[in-house]
Amino acid sequence: MSIRQDADRIMQAALKAAQPDTAVREALDNIRFNPDGRLVLVAIGKAAWQMAKAAHDALGKRIDQGIVITKHGHVQGELGGLTLREAGHPVPDDNSFSATQEAIDLVKNLTAKDSVLLLISGGGSALFEQPLITPQELQGITAQLLKSGADIVEMNTIRKRLSAVKGGRLAQMCAPASVYAVVLSDIIGDPLDMIASGPAWPDNSTSADALRIANKYQLALSPDAAACLRQETPKALDNVQSLVTGSVKVLCRAAADAARALGYKPCILTASLACQAREAGSFLAAIAQYHQDSEKSLCFIAGGETVVTLTGTGKGGRNQELALAAAQGIAGLHETAVFSLGSDGTDGPTDAAGGYCDQDTAGRLAAQGIDIHHVLQDNDAYHALGKVDGLIMTGPTGTNVNDVSVVLIRRK
Repeated sequence: MSIRQDADRIMQAALKAAQPDTAVREALDNIRFNPDGRLVLVAIGKAAWQMAKAAHDALGKRIDQGIVITKHGHVQGELGGLTLREAGHPVPDDNSFSATQEAIDLVKNLTAKDSVLLLISGGGSALFEQPLITPQELQGITAQLLKSGADIVEMNTIRKRLSAVKGGRLAQMCAPASVYAVVLSDIIGDPLDMIASGPAWPDNSTSADALRIANKYQLALSPDAAACLRQETPKALDNVQSLVTGSVKVLCRAAADAARALGYKPCILTASLACQAREAGSFLAAIAQYHQDSEKSLCFIAGGETVVTLTGTGKGGRNQELALAAAQGIAGLHETAVFSLGSDGTDGPTDAAGGYCDQDTAGRLAAQGIDIHHVLQDNDAYHALGKVDGLIMTGPTGTNVNDVSVVLIRRK
């Protein structure tokens, strides 16, 4: 097999291990819904359909009503009588707003005997939204944050204060019903108040935090939006039980196991990578350079989520930028590759999951007159990688537990 085939096998194994099915079923084994009340299911996020399917398979007709809100293209078929809605990500769209209203209508008149099974995965911040400001301004602020280089915690600190359902406010709407939240984590450290902007968890951030972030990134805010940032979110909820069911550590361990089975000696560097994508790519390339004298096949793994500060108008995502940034550093090395992908199957506003490069990528791009530095300045990694078979295409994966970036050094 080639090093690219090894990379593909490692990716496939990692994504398979990160599916939420088993985790959701195990979580449900520990939940006791009131048999005398109604059970309403609300699933939100990029992995919402897969999580809802696992719940539907386990609970069947015990679910009285339910809605699944996921990203466009992520619904994979009907789920009994559950309502299925697709919406915008990473910027909320009209479908996000209308689907969220449907969810609100399902939970707002429940009794103390009733239960809400809330299935949460990453992407919920955009997909599940009922803005407290005009939809147009909310979309504009989201776009500003995406361009700024803000990390996911900073973004969600702002977004939850502009929303009627984030920062614990959905749980308040469900009261007096009990809420059982099963959470698939896509944020380093699994902060329950930040995953999907914490619709059913007390908010640990403060208005002061939000105002500091707005000032840091010089966000353009209307008086109404600024007033929302100054309002505090719920700091205590007494009707919620939450369980985190998965994280990027599972993704990293599965990648390591797959690499070992292929003859590589794996090393998990971190499960909390958090920096500029280009810096991460350069760092991984430096690791590859240092270990070129190895007589054994090596695999270095980093899980987490990098960020991109937009400086151009091209097309790409953080994982594609990371891979392309590594290409120059591994140029000419022996049997060496760097690849990075988002576990949900989408990287930025593209149809690619991430990017792949090896020792020949930089030379192949140069032969076509493509300068990597200029491509990165224009944030156009998608088109450059597309010219050298460097795009990783998986389609929607059914899960969402951050990204995994891998260095392979093959000695066979």
